[in-house]
Amino acid sequence: MAIIDISLSLKPDFPVWPGHPEIRFKKIQEIGKGSKANVTQIELGAHSGTHVDAPLHFLADGFDVTGLDLEILIGPALLIDVSDVQVVNAALLETLSIPQDTERLLIKTSNSQLWSENNTDFNPDFVAVSNSGAKWIVEHGIQLVGVDYLSVAPYGNSGPTHRTLLQAGVIPVEGLNFNGVKEGGYHLICLPINLEGCEGAPARAVLIDLNN
Repeated sequence: MAIIDISLSLKPDFPVWPGHPEIRFKKIQEIGKGSKANVTQIELGAHSGTHVDAPLHFLADGFDVTGLDLEILIGPALLIDVSDVQVVNAALLETLSIPQDTERLLIKTSNSQLWSENNTDFNPDFVAVSNSGAKWIVEHGIQLVGVDYLSVAPYGNSGPTHRTLLQAGVIPVEGLNFNGVKEGGYHLICLPINLEGCEGAPARAVLIDLNN
């Protein structure tokens, strides 16, 4: 059994969505300065790095992250590799022979390469899921979709894809890193921080490869 960490490591110069808070770590107690322990103050947005969206993110009457179903966030998942495409739409998904019983779909694109390059600037040209792709996901009974940039939806038009997914109860997991991960079946464990009243939360996500 192999455990693969597909989470991003957060640090102060990490890219954030335009208009969202920058990531800041501040040492407020340090052993080297006479304190009994090291203590760090953390400042970041709910959608920093690897994170999960709750319906409240785009639906005024949606629930927050404390209402997310852990049974959806943990379980068998299929990772597909579409690193040669510019957009994930219904036409593309229809060609991939995704099994009908797939409940958790992870989508590896060329975005993952951006994380290996240690870019500190936000890239607005990332590969995203179009609204037609979101509708395909809903229509095929998929309950969770994971993507390898900071949003499942295209920059400048993020509403339609998010609303299509969230209204149907599909959980978007964003900011994953699939570098070095081969497509195929895995067991996903994704646990967002239990932040009451928040529309999203940072998460730690891992894949378990039961074949190794």
